[in-house]
Order: sequence, then C-alpha cells, then structure tokens
Amino acid sequence: MHKDFFTYQAQTTQFAAGFEVEKASGSYIYGKNGRKYLDFVAGVSANTLGHSHPKIVEAIQTQAGKYLHVMVYGEYAQEMPVKLCKLLSEATPAPLEVTYLVNSGAEAIDGALKLAKRYTGREEIISMKNSYHGNTHGALSVSGNEYHKREYRPLLPMVSFIEFNNQNEFDKITEKTACVLAETIQGAAGFLVPDADYFVNIKKRCEEVGALLILDEIQPGFGRTGRLFSFEDFGMVPDILVMGKGMGGGVPVGAFMSSREIMETLSHSPKLGHITTFGGNPLIAAASYATLHEVLESGLMNEVSAKEQLFRKLLVHPKIKNVNGKGLMLAVNLGTPEFTLAVAKRCMEKGLIVFWQLYRNEYLRLSPPLTISEDEIREGCAIILEVLDAC
Repeated sequence: MHKDFFTYQAQTTQFAAGFEVEKASGSYIYGKNGRKYLDFVAGVSANTLGHSHPKIVEAIQTQAGKYLHVMVYGEYAQEMPVKLCKLLSEATPAPLEVTYLVNSGAEAIDGALKLAKRYTGREEIISMKNSYHGNTHGALSVSGNEYHKREYRPLLPMVSFIEFNNQNEFDKITEKTACVLAETIQGAAGFLVPDADYFVNIKKRCEEVGALLILDEIQPGFGRTGRLFSFEDFGMVPDILVMGKGMGGGVPVGAFMSSREIMETLSHSPKLGHITTFGGNPLIAAASYATLHEVLESGLMNEVSAKEQLFRKLLVHPKIKNVNGKGLMLAVNLGTPEFTLAVAKRCMEKGLIVFWQLYRNEYLRLSPPLTISEDEIREGCAIILEVLDAC
C-alpha cells in the first residue's frame, strides 16, 4: 500500500510520511506495523471527540440505513441537516440563526465572502496578514501569506490586508469595505490569540462604516478553546460565522452562519447565490449533529482549561521558547523549523503524533481531541521532553 500511495494518489508535498493506518480509536491511531500511536494532532483539529467515537459511528450507521444523497442542497427537507441547523441556532447567540451547510471550511469561506458582497453591495474585502483560510481560489485570495499564493495568481481582486491584533489599522476599514475577515485565533501563524478588546473594537468599526465582520472559527470552533466558539470569549458576535474541521468529528463538512436577513440575500436576484451538490449531505449532517450534541451535553468543554494548564505545566524545557494558543490548540516554539521537524519525526518513532504550523514551522502543533485524558497528556508530554533531551 505504501508504494501504491505514492504511485497512484496525488501528493501535496514531496515529503509525505506515508504512514500506513490500520485503525483508529479514541486518542490512538494504530499502524499496519502493529504499533499504536498517541495522537496529539486529531486530524489537524478535525477529530473533536477522538477517533471513531461510538456516538458518531452510530449516527452514521443509522443514517446510512435510511438514505444517502437524495437531492442537491436546499431542495428537500431532510431530518438530520434540519436538526443540525436548529441545534446550531439554539447554541449560538443572536443574531446568528440560519446556517448554510457546505463541504469544507474553504468552501464556507468562499460562501461567506459572496454573502458579504451580496448583502452590502460592496466589493472590497479586508483580511489579515499571516491568515490562513483554505486553498480554494477564493479562500487563498484572502489568506495572508504570499509564499503560498504567488504561483496561483491572479486571485480575487480588491483584497487588502491589515495586521492582526493591531487596532491602529482600523482606519483602513471604510465605507467601501464589504467585509473584514479574521480568524478568531490565527492558526497557521502559530495559534496567536488577540488582545481581549480587539474584536469588540473591530466590530464597532465595522458597524460604523456598514461593513460586515466575518470570523473564521474553522479551527477554534466546537469546544477546542473551552467555548463552543472562541468569539464567545471576546464580548461580541460576528455578522457571519464560518466553521468546519471539528464540526463533523472526522467527516468532511463546513458551514457559514448569519442572521436570516443577511442569509436570505443568497436566495434571490439571482437565485442560487451559492449552490452545492453535497452540502448538507444527510450522512455528514448526522455525524455533525452527534458531534455537536456530545460537545454541548458531555461537559468536555468544562475540562479544556484544566487540560491546557496541564500541558503548560508539563511542557517546561530549556529548548521550549514559549507556548502560544488557548485551550487544546497550543503551539510550542522550538526555535527553528529544522529542529521542530526533527523533534516531530523522533516523536513519531516513539509513538507520539505531533505536527507543525503551516507558516511557522518552528512551532510544534498540539491539537488533541477534547476527549484526551490527563494520563494521555502526561504520556505524550513525557515523550516530547524525552525527545528534547535527546535531540
């Protein structure tokens, strides 16, 4: 299988690990080599409840026994997509009330940008330097790293960038601006958390000039920071909320959410303002509903802060420069990309899966499932410290 993987499956890098997976359960992935690996990455923040959570598996199996795809998005009323959207509305503050289900976080970003331009009648988009929003042409256009973009230009026009967490740049948001887009916590840049009043003030500026604020919660969402969505810690509500990754607990999904007034503009003049064949797929919606329900009802979010503090207590070492992030999305600065990659490789050899940040390779990514136990945190951190001692 290893040879066929590189021969027949398109690759995103020349350096893919090619690790052969046999099965996965809870906090562990089991390889075809007979070993088990403690997973501190969770599919890059996607496996909110760990691997093969029984309630997600049961939801998928139950829905598969009824029907799979029956019609393009939005035409038929199907039980699980409707239940999912209703539960999201009940779990989020006003004016967030209506959800558009899509296939990925990147598609959700594209849909949110279209919605903002359609509602405001404006063309200018302001995003953040060093942001990452996905790799479709639209999402790439509003991502703030030129190295990852330059070979794919031309991209969307009328996109400009301001510095994340710099309130001195708010004057660049004007009456020409359709929307401001930001990750609530910047992911690829090293899990950067803004000042406490940053989003309150940027939302105020958007309201002053009639622009919409779009928050990308594709990584922090679904309990990862101890709240269902990270914006709840910042005393405001976005005009459009974008979600993905952990929303499905391990299946491909995305969504954007707004008020009914704003969202209705996609339904007319022209109709089909956004259309997707498999968005709202009942199988995916069933898994997403099970994930959301468990996050809300299990009490796991109440444990996130204590687990974060345990990580921070354990990960003290002369070779660790600092630890960024919040909750169970932590970035450990090891100084140089070369050293971080060497540490990640050695951890894998010792049975621990860790990764690195897309833009800042000197940061080691830790984004385990919410279900990670304190014993598993200690087990994994002990491996990291052992590797740091040896490297």
